[in-house]
Amino acid sequence: MKNGEKMPVITVGFRKLHAERKDNGKGPLKIINNVSIKDVATTELALGTSKQNALRASFTFVTKYETNIAEIDIEGDVIYLASNDKIESILKDWKKDKKLPKEVMTEIVNNLLTRCNIEAILLSREMNLPSPIALPKVAAK
Repeated sequence: MKNGEKMPVITVGFRKLHAERKDNGKGPLKIINNVSIKDVATTELALGTSKQNALRASFTFVTKYETNIAEIDIEGDVIYLASNDKIESILKDWKKDKKLPKEVMTEIVNNLLTRCNIEAILLSREMNLPSPIALPKVAAK
């Protein structure tokens, strides 16, 4: 890859999809969404007859319906393609500070939010819960 070339997220894969209704709760409903990167490591991709290194970032996405009404948990991995030099640099920083460079974090989190919010909406529908994100509505005039 050339310098300045955008490194793509190849895939987002889920390992855990969990939705649980706990209580009917009292008072106003508050929905809190949170995504976090738990670990970063290298992985090897087979591209035809050749192999290429990529980053595998393990994540957790949680939607909490407060106060203790319900919770949606999603865990999985994001595969992020980068040059070997970039991968080494990212891993070095991760081991030191447990942080990803801003441009990498932005790319990964934006992909996670897209995939996980859609999945959380589907799970909330199955559990008869309100959507975890506000959906557009048409207003009557």
